[in-house]
Amino acid sequence: MAISQAKKNEIIKQYARHEGDTGSTEVQVAVLTADINEINVHMKNHRKDYHSQRGLMKKIGHRRNLISYLRKTDVQRYRELIKSLGLRR
Repeated sequence: MAISQAKKNEIIKQYARHEGDTGSTEVQVAVLTADINEINVHMKNHRKDYHSQRGLMKKIGHRRNLISYLRKTDVQRYRELIKSLGLRR
């Protein structure tokens, strides 16, 4: 259900701000978005899996907090991230 390490490394490489960057807000939001998309596919097939549903809600809340932090600190980076991930805001 979780994303593979290879896919995660690819996402990190794409959204990193500098070499070795794994903790910037953009990277964290991109990894969470990929993970949320994977869990959404699982939830379509297993509607009564409430444990996964709770994990999905926690990940969505964490991503929402990170996005709002980015919007408060740097609007330009926020707009670029939202556009590249295809998120609604």
